[in-house]
Amino acid sequence: MAKNQDLYAVLGVSRTASADELKKAYRRLARKYHPDVNPGDKAAEERFKEINSAFEILSDPKKRSLYDELGMDAAKIGWDPEKAAAYRQWRSGGAGPRGAGPGGFEGFGFETGEPVDLGDIFGEIFGVGRGSFGRRPAPRPAKGPDFVDRIEIDLADAVKGRELDLRVDGKKLSVKVPAGVAHGGRIRLAGQGGAGARGGPPGDLYLEVRIRPHPLFRREGDDLNVNLPITVGEAIAGATVTLPTFDGTVQLKVPAGTQSGQRLRLRAKGVPHLRGGGRGDLYAEVRVMVPTGPEAKELGKRLDKLYSEPVRAGLTL
Repeated sequence: MAKNQDLYAVLGVSRTASADELKKAYRRLARKYHPDVNPGDKAAEERFKEINSAFEILSDPKKRSLYDELGMDAAKIGWDPEKAAAYRQWRSGGAGPRGAGPGGFEGFGFETGEPVDLGDIFGEIFGVGRGSFGRRPAPRPAKGPDFVDRIEIDLADAVKGRELDLRVDGKKLSVKVPAGVAHGGRIRLAGQGGAGARGGPPGDLYLEVRIRPHPLFRREGDDLNVNLPITVGEAIAGATVTLPTFDGTVQLKVPAGTQSGQRLRLRAKGVPHLRGGGRGDLYAEVRVMVPTGPEAKELGKRLDKLYSEPVRAGLTL
């Protein structure tokens, strides 16, 4: 995502959007730009990543609050409220370190992406920077840099969750994939990043999740979609059919007179919500399969006589 990109603009919502408005915007855009819907389209894939990243931040009340105040600089301090409070206190004093713009983070090295020792910086600000010409405080321990890597998982792993054994930089790590993780979401492994400075703690490792396309199911937000083929007879008379889900097979009732393209809903058979509990739904989209052959043609002519009005009666401009 571009450094200065507005996350609200990415989702196409106002800065006062409610949680429900954010979720609706996310689902609409995720459905449009999902890799399964746009196979091989790199631009759509990048857009999908931006949408997921924006929603991951704005759907978290704490991160959203820090983002509203500091923008994406909040990510560079690890969404840490204590560091944000320290910066807020420094800013209210009206003085900044050498090279910093008014009220900005430039002097902190955030624009360059280099590791920053906030302990040293704020020590200088509140010591020398406030008019004290005494000795500079001794350097403090600094946390190591964070690393980012990528993992690929199956849709079933995203729905049900899973523990994976990975080898990263020669180290064997056990990774818990939470049920409900989204394509483009991140999993944090605390203390698995770069080494700290002057005895400080190590940084963290963030694993960016990529979900492989599934041969049957398509994910839209926390909902799942699957095509359901049925016969002409089942569509006309109704039937109970077997449908696979990630929780096992279920019996689905197809009402009499079901049309091709109609969607049948199975509540709480979709993807678990990553936050707040609950699950999305599973939608089975009906595909009426028409038989072929001489007998089918004769039967089709007889069936045409049963229509009360022409099926294309409303197809006019």
